[in-house]
Amino acid sequence: HQIMASPAAASGPTDSLVQYTTAVPVTESSKGKKQKAAVGPDKGKGNKAEEYLNSILPPREYTKDGKLYVQYVSATPATKADVITLQENLDKKLQQRKARETGICPIREELYAQCFDELIRQITIQCLERGFLLVRVRDELRMTIESYQALYESAIAYGMRKALLAEQKRNDMNNETQKLERECSELQNSVQALEKNVQDMEKAFQEESEKTEKKHKELVEIEKNKNQLLKEDLQRLLSAQPQAAQDKTKAKKQLTLL
Repeated sequence: HQIMASPAAASGPTDSLVQYTTAVPVTESSKGKKQKAAVGPDKGKGNKAEEYLNSILPPREYTKDGKLYVQYVSATPATKADVITLQENLDKKLQQRKARETGICPIREELYAQCFDELIRQITIQCLERGFLLVRVRDELRMTIESYQALYESAIAYGMRKALLAEQKRNDMNNETQKLERECSELQNSVQALEKNVQDMEKAFQEESEKTEKKHKELVEIEKNKNQLLKEDLQRLLSAQPQAAQDKTKAKKQLTLL
């Protein structure tokens, strides 16, 4: 949350804990002077400090009533009262903007970044070297936070991808389960149909076997009856033959006596 220059389309200056000078209108000639001063030779410790302040805390630009205004960072040294006022303003803004006291809070992060930039401004005016070092510390901290933020976003994206893949896989598995359940139901119906066909075939075969066996028994009984009749006829014939032979012998004897 570096305090950068406000865009030209802004309707007014944004409230900040960093102290700026009074806004002045910007003209083409003043723009040229500003750019020339930014690249010009060192003209003293004061100018060097101001140039360095403008490099680490760029001026704010905004439009008002169709005119472009610019605010430079204040080069006025800070007093003990300014530091106390800065602390009071920080606490006041934290309450006004309802910043969270713990956890991740962009509002609290922004306000503390503004407070740190104001401290860098105050210290840079007194000692450029300390200002250089604090800017390095600030940039390193911001880079570390951005790295953690990028890592966090990457982890969130990875988790979302995994969650989507898991959801898709679960849906695929549910669809496959439903498909297999339908196939199982169809196979069970086929098994039941085949079992019914087998039962029907066994029943028909049993009925046919019973009919065939009954018919066979009837035929056997008929044949037995026929056989019994033939046997009786044969016995009668066999018993009649000796009697006929005796009668014939008696006849012959009678003929001889005559």
